[in-house]
Amino acid sequence: MQILIVLGSILMVIAVALGAFGAHLLKSKFEEGKQKVYETGVQYHLIHALAIIILGILAGQYPEAGLLITAGWLMAVGILLFSGSLYILSLKKIRILGPITPLGGLSFIVAWILVAIGVM
Repeated sequence: MQILIVLGSILMVIAVALGAFGAHLLKSKFEEGKQKVYETGVQYHLIHALAIIILGILAGQYPEAGLLITAGWLMAVGILLFSGSLYILSLKKIRILGPITPLGGLSFIVAWILVAIGVM
């Protein structure tokens, strides 16, 4: 439980820093339309980092918290794969990362399904 709160907090710090970095220092480096890709990565990063913190808190409230903890870790994987690939794709022309983005999205989807099952 505590590890999810710490992990989520660290991921929030990183998301806020990357958001500010992208808005101020990288603004002139983006090609046409790529800033929106970067911003999408930051948005999903922020949402899911906050969700990880909430899952850490909820895990203490539910006796069968295993699914919630697993969901938190899947969200962290989703941030790495989904947001991480969008950050790189928005700045570099590394096409091989394109197929990784949906795997991160799938991690988010499975995590949210586990949250629903875990609290029922």
